Amino acid sequence: MEQLQKSIHYTFKDPQYLRLALTHPSTKQPDNQRLEFLGDAVLEFCVSDMLYRKYESMDEGELTARRAALVCERTLSVIARMLDIGKCLIMGNGEEQTGGREKPSILADAMEAVIAAIYMDGGWDAARKVINWLFYEDEKLIAWRGHDDKSALQEYTQANQMALPEYTIIGQSGPDHDRRFTAQVSVMGCAIASGEGNSKKTAEQAAAKAALLTYEQKDQ
Repeated sequence: MEQLQKSIHYTFKDPQYLRLALTHPSTKQPDNQRLEFLGDAVLEFCVSDMLYRKYESMDEGELTARRAALVCERTLSVIARMLDIGKCLIMGNGEEQTGGREKPSILADAMEAVIAAIYMDGGWDAARKVINWLFYEDEKLIAWRGHDDKSALQEYTQANQMALPEYTIIGQSGPDHDRRFTAQVSVMGCAIASGEGNSKKTAEQAAAKAALLTYEQKDQ
């Protein structure tokens, strides 16, 4: 959790708020659902305030559409992946074994809970600062959301009653300052595609994109 606090640029006075925000209901312990409820409201208000101040010429309809594109499961799960929230989640064995750390819905819920935890620990100013930092580059964020191939692949496999994709780094090369990684994605134990990138995350995204193309060709 220490690394996550560095990633969000906020240090909790009471770390129990963060622990609660990262606790999934599958643990049968006090969980993050109430914080998720609160975080949704805090996030919507702060993003509305940010957009209102940033885009003086936008009308109500444009602002509403922009907010809807930001405060939604897809965008929140993308941000959660950027912050590696999945690695920090506290969940039951059953949920973990079914790929819970990568599920967009769980990541989005945890992201809202973390926002609420910041609000409870530090108040409106703390929450607003973190939200503005995460969402201010909204155009880039929306564009990146559209290229989140890992989420798109997971949505495809779920829609087709398939197991969740699994990623494995199968190779790396190059000097330390210019490392290249190769990731392989498998579904139901079968290797579907591979991809390369200058980080493990970008290699996994490349593998997911290649897998989506493979499935699209099969569906034609």
